[in-house]
Amino acid sequence: MSSVRLPPCDQLLTVEAAAERLSTSVRFIRRLIAQRRIEFVKVGRYVRISESALAEFVAAGRVAPITSVSAWKSRRGVA
Repeated sequence: MSSVRLPPCDQLLTVEAAAERLSTSVRFIRRLIAQRRIEFVKVGRYVRISESALAEFVAAGRVAPITSVSAWKSRRGVA
């Protein structure tokens, strides 16, 4: 049996705690789990989400702001 080791500081959060961390509803977190869009751990019948998985999910959804330089580059060739 292979064992997965979490870093010592990586806490496992309940669905409710993960929802609170993201300021979302519990339903949203459960939908992410059902769609396999976030990594989770099953502990018996309980579902837990590691802090690092939550951080990875947030980082994956991060969108960089538009700078004035990139805005001008995208306007070339228009008009």
